[in-house]
Amino acid sequence: MQGDSGQAFPVYIAVIAGLLFLTFAYFLVGQAALTRNSAQTAADAAALAAAQDAREQLRDGWIEVILDPEQWGDFLQGVAYFNESACQQAEAFAARNEAALESCGPLAIGEQGFRVTVKTTGQEPSDAKASAEAVVEPRCRFNPPEPTPDPPPTGPDEGGEEPDDEDPLVGLVCGGEPWVIDPDSPSLPGAADLFRVRLSD
Repeated sequence: MQGDSGQAFPVYIAVIAGLLFLTFAYFLVGQAALTRNSAQTAADAAALAAAQDAREQLRDGWIEVILDPEQWGDFLQGVAYFNESACQQAEAFAARNEAALESCGPLAIGEQGFRVTVKTTGQEPSDAKASAEAVVEPRCRFNPPEPTPDPPPTGPDEGGEEPDDEDPLVGLVCGGEPWVIDPDSPSLPGAADLFRVRLSD
């Protein structure tokens, strides 16, 4: 019996060592997966932040030319924004998620938005990288009304009426809803109504 116990002891040690190794291996795998998930979360947040900043820029710029529909083209297409400002927002949101922004730039021609790459920080040597893309999709179209011929000029001395105030601007449709712009108090729908922001598929 004592001989059997002596032979079983090394086997017992080997089994315990094997279990400890497997536990450690599973821990490393789980830690790596968690780090990758953290990196992807940071990349998604950074890309969305850049696209949302661009959306706000588009609305603010559009308001500045709201009474001149001839200048609406770039805003309707969603192209009138500054990449630098948007990427600064991407960097800030990456940092909030314990990651550093490694790159940020526009998408390929044909789509408006941003592609970013981030790297987690403070988890060396297991830091992970991840990339994400967010697009800015215009939700508006403008169908200018047919021009109407100008009436013959009249003045107060001729018994006519004073000219009417400037007519409202019509023809702007956002998200399927028409939007009338009052020249005396011009406004636009909210940024989310003008442009949709989403992660690229």
